[in-house]
Amino acid sequence: MFALAPILRRTGSLGRPERDFIDRFFGDFSLPGIAVEDTEWVPAFDVSETDKELIVKAEVPGIDKKDINITVSDGILTIEGEKKHEKKADNEQYHRVERRYGTFFRTMQIPDEVEADKVDATYKDGVLNIRLPKSGAVHPRKIEIKG
Repeated sequence: MFALAPILRRTGSLGRPERDFIDRFFGDFSLPGIAVEDTEWVPAFDVSETDKELIVKAEVPGIDKKDINITVSDGILTIEGEKKHEKKADNEQYHRVERRYGTFFRTMQIPDEVEADKVDATYKDGVLNIRLPKSGAVHPRKIEIKG
């Protein structure tokens, strides 16, 4: 049956895409955790919200809690820290190193209703949990237009 099918020669834009296009597409694509030499390490963050608080979770495996600093000032949450490089043993020969090390610095704007003096942080199993309670004092209010 295949012998009866006409052979089509594809040329131009209908042909196979050029290799450059594919390389450009995947060259800009990077997955978290895959080390790229010219990028810095930044932990992944999740931010969620309930009626009573804002919750920030950060994946910071391999970092001692004493190497993480959290500050809240002027409506900005700042999380910074350092993942220290492990010392290599003299008899070890590495074939591949993909884990990233170094300092990180993340800031994010937080709502005015967060009570900065009641922020709580816990660290367990490589996950940093920051709970920012809301004061409840700032509520959106619908304004009636008169006239």
